Amino acid sequence: MVPHLVTALTGPINELEQRVLDSMPAIERWFRLEWMEHTPPFYSSVDVRNAGFKLAPVATNLFPDGWHHLTPEMMPLAVQAAMAAIEKICPEARNLLLIPENRSTSTSYLSSLAQLRRIFHMAGLNVRLGSIDPAIKKTTSFTLENGESVTLEPVIRGKRRLGVKDFDPCTILLNNDLAAGVPGILEEIHEQYLLPPLHAGWTTRRKSKHFKCYEEVAKRMGKLLGVDPWLINPLFDKCPQVNLGQVSALEDLTGQVDALLAKVRRKYKEYGIKEKPFIVIKADDAAPGLGLLIVRDAADLSALGARVLERLGADKAGARTHDLLLQEGVLTRERINDAVAEPVVFMMDRYVVGGFYRIHPDTGVDENLNLPGSSFVPLAFKHSTHLPQPGSKPGASAPNRFYMYGVVARLAMLAASYELEATDPDAEVYA
Repeated sequence: MVPHLVTALTGPINELEQRVLDSMPAIERWFRLEWMEHTPPFYSSVDVRNAGFKLAPVATNLFPDGWHHLTPEMMPLAVQAAMAAIEKICPEARNLLLIPENRSTSTSYLSSLAQLRRIFHMAGLNVRLGSIDPAIKKTTSFTLENGESVTLEPVIRGKRRLGVKDFDPCTILLNNDLAAGVPGILEEIHEQYLLPPLHAGWTTRRKSKHFKCYEEVAKRMGKLLGVDPWLINPLFDKCPQVNLGQVSALEDLTGQVDALLAKVRRKYKEYGIKEKPFIVIKADDAAPGLGLLIVRDAADLSALGARVLERLGADKAGARTHDLLLQEGVLTRERINDAVAEPVVFMMDRYVVGGFYRIHPDTGVDENLNLPGSSFVPLAFKHSTHLPQPGSKPGASAPNRFYMYGVVARLAMLAASYELEATDPDAEVYA
């Protein structure tokens, strides 16, 4: 199923697509050289928004779920990428322990775990699911709608190793984003490979750091393509240590939102864009309970007052401080059956392996689609999305458009590798 683009098949997005296609050899060489110097995250997914005049990532997940939305046609890519990733880290690997999120036993999430298990099993590994959830005190099995069974086993911690009963893994794969903190059971593991590393979790990670790294790689890619990096980069700002219960903090936030909106308006004017710009305010980490707020006019923040606090998950009595990310909102001009859609690109090691469209029938083009009621449609992978079709006009070829999505997603993955290097507590520091 190919998305319908509301935007005309002319204009900046197609000019950008043409530049990307014309520069494919240079782009692939550029990525190849980058991966000689930097280590990609073990796996990742990137939410991409296509506004018709710009194409940019809005979120990068280093503990992705949703693997069950990958179609059978995508599985060979995923298995080959899994083989490459494992061989790079532990060529003699035999056993892999997959650690899921706590308190997440929804059918959808368990189906994602089952697909991940399948990918690594087909890559030649014995795979067991070990839970660090205190509520899982004994082996617990769940039956999925397709009849498949998913079994969670309580993790056992020895002096230096982690495993489950009668299973000693060489590699431990986290599918738990550590938003609630790093549990002691995962610390001081030196004899096994722990992937991704603990500092990839939200205990350490900050979205502003990621987008600062992304800004750097977007500038370099813009120079390579000869285009304005804004076309692939959402502007952003950080508002640190905001106590949403204080009036003065709300005033400071309003000032920063106004300044960022002004920057976006200047870009819209430069490109003759008639849309109304907006800013998305969200937690700089993955603070539990902190929501997301869309602002089209900074004055709205003062007018909304208490509703702002409520929407962001604070209370008027004195909320704790939060670091907030202010991000340029990127419209989505893609539709599937008249529902607003956005692509999510999945990667393992340095390879694009598949993806899906997130769809929501009740949201607008400038709203968050990652909400209850969302549905998912696999990306149209009839043909290889990694290799474009030469000679096709911009906007007329699904593989070409998806290739461009893959380039932007890989830029976000590269930014994540920069980010992890910068926050690695064990990195050597040279004077």
